[in-house]
Amino acid sequence: MITLTHFLVVSACIFCIGLYAVLAKRNAILILVGIELMINAAILNFVAFGRYDKINYGGQVFALFAIVLAAAAVAVGLAIILSVYRHYKTINPDNITDLRD
Repeated sequence: MITLTHFLVVSACIFCIGLYAVLAKRNAILILVGIELMINAAILNFVAFGRYDKINYGGQVFALFAIVLAAAAVAVGLAIILSVYRHYKTINPDNITDLRD
């Protein structure tokens, strides 16, 4: 039987992979993917804890709102990355020194 500990271990692994992607990668798209992995790990925690709340299903409801907010954050992040690419012709965060014209 799968227990809460199994969910938490998987979530911690996913979060660590996302944290590594954010800290080690030099590509803005991969940094955004790492942030999404960390958000998904948190959502997995919400659903895992909500599974044991049989009355209110608070974890699932909160996870649904988190998924909607994560989707909106990705849309805004990709729009910013595309705008920066059009201006600087790179998506490497180290090559972008200023944000003014």
